[in-house]
Amino acid sequence: MKELAIVLMSGGMDSTVCASWALKQGYEVCALHVHYGQKTEEREGRAFREICQELGVITTLDIDISHLAAIGGSSLTDASIAVSKADLQNMDIPTSYVPFRNANLLSIAVSWAEAIGAKTIIIGAVEEDGSGYPDCRKVFFDAFESMIQLGTKPGTHITIQTPLIDLDKAQIVKNGIALNAPLRLTWSCYSGSDKACGICDSCALRLRGFAKAGYEDPIEYEQRPDYA
Repeated sequence: MKELAIVLMSGGMDSTVCASWALKQGYEVCALHVHYGQKTEEREGRAFREICQELGVITTLDIDISHLAAIGGSSLTDASIAVSKADLQNMDIPTSYVPFRNANLLSIAVSWAEAIGAKTIIIGAVEEDGSGYPDCRKVFFDAFESMIQLGTKPGTHITIQTPLIDLDKAQIVKNGIALNAPLRLTWSCYSGSDKACGICDSCALRLRGFAKAGYEDPIEYEQRPDYA
């Protein structure tokens, strides 16, 4: 019997590469998708479903925590805050940061893992494109893992794996292609729902990653600036 692994899957490239990696490692992937009131949640949900079907992932959980949109404070969830144009040199925390989002997502993953007996949670966090997000750092995941041990029933041993944490986008693209991950189905854009905008931070990081890896991004864009 295969070991269960909860994989947080947004429908984006990083989490899809993580799911493909987990399958390659021999895990039975249990895919967790979370709607948190983001502007592109419908498009991301579609990507999630298509990716799971492509990868043959059967066990899925789709959770709504749109209270994060009610809390606000992010251009991803608050209609009054515009999604910023790409600035890959910016060292400050961008408007797209959703306050403490990853802690919310991980809490759900831990609850599900404890309920079904999964011992591993996999999240596609990347320090390079965290853009200063405090909840995308290895130290955060190490601390959260310690909290899991304190807050779950005795005998529970759930670990967090971040297989992409030290990679850049070009390396992630190369890994995804080597794993035959369905990158063509993924969605990374913060603002578009038909075609990716090409000018938000997420699109810029993705386009630059593909360019540096020497491949063409297979999804459609409204604009394709050269970020290389």
